[in-house]
Amino acid sequence: MQRTTPLRAAVTALLLGLALGAAQTGAAKASEIPEARAGQPSASAGLLDAMRRDLGLTASQAEERLRAEKTAADIEKAAKEAVGGAYGGSWFEPATGRLVVAVTDRAEEAEVRALGADTRLVRHSAASLDRAKARLDGLDAPAGVAGWHVDPRANSLVVTVVRGEREAPSVRAFVDRARAGGPVTLAETAEAPRTHAAGTVGGDPYYTGNVRCSIGFSVYGGFVTAGHCGRAGDAVRGWDGSAMGTFRGSSFPGNDYAYVGIHSGWWTVPVVLGWGTVPDRLVRGSAEAPVGASICRSGSTTHWHCGSVLAKNETVNYSQGAVYQMTKTSVCAEGGDSGGSFISGDQAQGVTSGGWGNCSSGGQTWFQPINEILGRYGLTLHTA
Repeated sequence: MQRTTPLRAAVTALLLGLALGAAQTGAAKASEIPEARAGQPSASAGLLDAMRRDLGLTASQAEERLRAEKTAADIEKAAKEAVGGAYGGSWFEPATGRLVVAVTDRAEEAEVRALGADTRLVRHSAASLDRAKARLDGLDAPAGVAGWHVDPRANSLVVTVVRGEREAPSVRAFVDRARAGGPVTLAETAEAPRTHAAGTVGGDPYYTGNVRCSIGFSVYGGFVTAGHCGRAGDAVRGWDGSAMGTFRGSSFPGNDYAYVGIHSGWWTVPVVLGWGTVPDRLVRGSAEAPVGASICRSGSTTHWHCGSVLAKNETVNYSQGAVYQMTKTSVCAEGGDSGGSFISGDQAQGVTSGGWGNCSSGGQTWFQPINEILGRYGLTLHTA
C-alpha cells in the first residue's frame, strides 16, 4: 500500500529505516525526520512551537519543562515505593519545575526530599481516597454529574457537575452519597462530556461503517483505539478506504478501549503524526506522566494540540454509561479525534475518549491510559 502525502511518505521512510534498512521509491528519507537520528533526540522546533501556542511558553521554557517532567516521572515512581501507605498522591508543579509528593506521615518527608521532590503533609492517603472513589464507581450517576476523580492537590475526591445542574435533586443526592464515603470537593463544567467519534500511524483516520475515528498507537499485530468506535468483529477501513483490519476486542462503556488487528498489506510503526505542526513523533515507551505534566494529542480532525494533565483515575459519566480510570487533560478535541494518540515527550500515554468543548473555544478531553489497554489484551507497544 503506498501512502502519497508528505507525512505518509515520511512514515514509510521511518519504517524502512527502522525495520528494513532500505530505500523505497517516492518516499522521503528517514533523515528528514529529526527523531529518526541516532541517540536521544532533543525536542523538535515544531513541538516547542505547539507548546508555546497551547501552553503559553517560550521555546526555551518548553524545552526545560520537558526535561523537568521526565525527571519528575522517574521520581514519582521511586517516591511511591519509598513511602508506601503514607503516599498521598503527587503532581508536577510547572511554576517550580518540580514534583510535589503528598504524605500523611511527617517522618516520610525527609526521604521524599532526598529523592528530589517537594512535599506536602496531608490528612488522607491516596489509598483511602481511591477506596472512596471505588465506592462511588458502584453508583449510578445522573446526567447532571459529569464525572469524579481523586485530586492529590486538594487531598479530596472531586465530583464535577454540569453547570446549572448543581441543585438538581438527583445531583444533590449523588453528592450526599459521595460525601458519606470521604472528603468531597465540588467542581463545575460548562458541558456534559461526549465521545469524539464522527460519522497504523497514531492520529491517522480509520473508518468503521459510517464512523470515522483515529488510530491511537501501533502494537505488534495492529493498533489500539477507543472502544466506542467499534465492536469486536467490526471491519475497519483505512485512510484510503481499503480493507485494513478487524476489531479483535472492544469495551465501552465501563472502559473505552479497543484492539484492531490489521491485514497483510498494512504495517505498524512507532510513530504519532504531527500533521505538519510538529515532525512526526517516535514512540519510545509508555512511562506515565504525572498530574501537571504537559501532554499533546494527535487526531484525524483537529490534528495536533497540547495541554496539561489535570487528573487521573477519573470516572466520566457519558450518556451511554460511566467509563472508569480515565485521565483528564486541558487538551481540546472534536468529533473524529476519538481513539487518537495522547503522548508526553516520546512516551505513549493513552487513547482519546471524549470531552467537552472544541478547538476553537477550548475544552477538556479524557483519555484511556495505554498501559491498561496493553495489559488487558496482552499487547506489546511498538516502540523505536
